[in-house]
Amino acid sequence: MTVNRTTTPTTTQANWSVRVWRFLTEPHSSIKDVGERRRAQLLSILSLILVLLFTIESLVRRQSNVGFIALLVITIISYGFSRTKYYQAGAYFFTFGFTSLAYILIFLGTAASFEIYVTSIVFVSLIVASALLPQGGMLVLASLATLATFAAPAYVKTPVEGVRRVGGLVLSVGAILYGVSAFRAGTERARLKEVQDINRALEALTDNLEDRVKERTAELDQLNRLTTGRAAQLQTIAELSQTIAKVQDPNEIFPTAATLISERFGFYHVGIFLINHAREFAVLQATNSEGGKRMLERGHRLTLGTGVVGFAAETGKARIALDVGVDAVFFNNPDLPETRSEVALPLMSGDKAIGVLDVQSAEAEAFTEDNLQTLNILANQVAIALENARLLSEARASATQVREVYNEFVRTEWSRTAKNAEQAGFRYNVGRIEMLEAPLQDAGISSAVETGKLVTNQTNGSEEKRATVAVPVKLRGEVIGVLQIESMDSSRTWRENELSLMEAVAERAALAMENARLFQDARRRAAKEKLISEATSRISGSLNIENILQTTAGELERVLGGSEVLIQFKGRDSA
Repeated sequence: MTVNRTTTPTTTQANWSVRVWRFLTEPHSSIKDVGERRRAQLLSILSLILVLLFTIESLVRRQSNVGFIALLVITIISYGFSRTKYYQAGAYFFTFGFTSLAYILIFLGTAASFEIYVTSIVFVSLIVASALLPQGGMLVLASLATLATFAAPAYVKTPVEGVRRVGGLVLSVGAILYGVSAFRAGTERARLKEVQDINRALEALTDNLEDRVKERTAELDQLNRLTTGRAAQLQTIAELSQTIAKVQDPNEIFPTAATLISERFGFYHVGIFLINHAREFAVLQATNSEGGKRMLERGHRLTLGTGVVGFAAETGKARIALDVGVDAVFFNNPDLPETRSEVALPLMSGDKAIGVLDVQSAEAEAFTEDNLQTLNILANQVAIALENARLLSEARASATQVREVYNEFVRTEWSRTAKNAEQAGFRYNVGRIEMLEAPLQDAGISSAVETGKLVTNQTNGSEEKRATVAVPVKLRGEVIGVLQIESMDSSRTWRENELSLMEAVAERAALAMENARLFQDARRRAAKEKLISEATSRISGSLNIENILQTTAGELERVLGGSEVLIQFKGRDSA
């Protein structure tokens, strides 16, 4: 805080002094050129200093002659001109006034010495003139001073040799100062020219940069438009692909794809063809235009190799007709009279064409490179979706066939198991397990077997009515039994969690029963294989035909249990 209190007054005083000095020496605001402002400021400073010196001199000596007063007046007037836009008039007045005053004082005889006045006042005037006046003004002042000096004998008594010596000095100083002024002016002109050249180069560079910036901006705008358009196309491709991928029915893929492509890209006609199994025709499957729908109703088809579509179907290559009027391959279609350009893109499955995506526009040369790339991607997506849908349909058909075969196998096996079972079922009653001699004749059980669904609140056939539940025991969708639960309370209402528990128990019971059946089948097959293996081992251990036949008959009788076995050779007569 102390430092601020001690330094602030000094800083303020310095700023005040600078403001006062600028106020006294600042050129007029109308002067814009830097060189002119410097000359005007130099005249202000020089004249202001001389005014101060002359004023101090007059106050100290308290007496002044006419020449001193004239110098003071000339200096004051010059300072006044330096503060206006006519500073050049002040410069001329200052230099010519000082020089003229010296010779006037010499002429009037008030000068102390000819040489002193000329070498002091005139030389100072010439030096100041070299700094303030242009070359022409400097040349005029130096010439007049030289002439006035050499003409001094005509108006003042002075030795001729002194006049010649002073005149030579004036001439030499004037010439030197004129040369310096000329050199300085030339240097300034050279610098000015250099600056102007640099400015012109900078302007040219600026113009060039502006042109390059404009070109670059235009390129960036175009690239941005292309990028934006490409992004929109990619987004459209993604959306179309996602929409097409959701369709699992092959018959629905084509109308969906044709409609979406037409709506997103605004084409006049979009058609999708499939090649028949004989690979003779490309048959129209879906379209979006009215003319295309009429073609679809009458079963429109094209022979492979005919028209743009036929060419793509036959060769597996894209075909473009930018102007159908001059394209030799184009097949004229009266149902689509507005077509001006057309592109046919093959739908490929591996290396074989399975169909064609036909796109037509009402404008000539409507298909650009970007459009073709996008449509080609969409054609591939349609082909992939079609192939996936076909494979999915085949997989579903195969799964359905396998399921039907397996269900039939389960149904057959369990029918056989039920027929071979010694009892019709089991009953758990008050901690006792009872075997059923015959199937129960119950409406709930019959309904559960027929429908395969859980049946509740059925009577049990006795005089006492009870709340019952019949839960089908299903294996792979086939009912292999029924789980019946009876409640002692006839007014009981079964809750959802109880019914879910019953169904879960029935499901696990079905799996357990199937596993038990499979285990029994496996044991029977293992026992059978064991008997066959033992019989084969004994038969193969015999060394002659009679022993082999006896062993074979004995093993068959042992396996079949009490059967008569007869082995007879084929006679020659029966051959």
